[in-house]
Amino acid sequence: MDDPNSTETSEAEGAYWKENIRLLVTLMVIWFACSFGAGILFRDFLDQFMLGGYPLGFWFAQQGSIYIFIALIFYYVVKMRKIERKYDLDD
Repeated sequence: MDDPNSTETSEAEGAYWKENIRLLVTLMVIWFACSFGAGILFRDFLDQFMLGGYPLGFWFAQQGSIYIFIALIFYYVVKMRKIERKYDLDD
């Protein structure tokens, strides 16, 4: 039998995964920009600024990208809870 709810479910699943993947890609691009961009590509420019007594480029390479990654994890958790509620997938 043809289930009329199957089309709704597959559309909702598709929208959920599209939103989920978009969030993941966005957060990974931010992390890449902070770790590779600030720590390697723009290090010479950023080293003229100091943070905690260390050149900013060095700080991003050693500490900053880790802090950014942890902050992005917390942001991901909060945002995913909202997305799961939106698609009625929360516990």
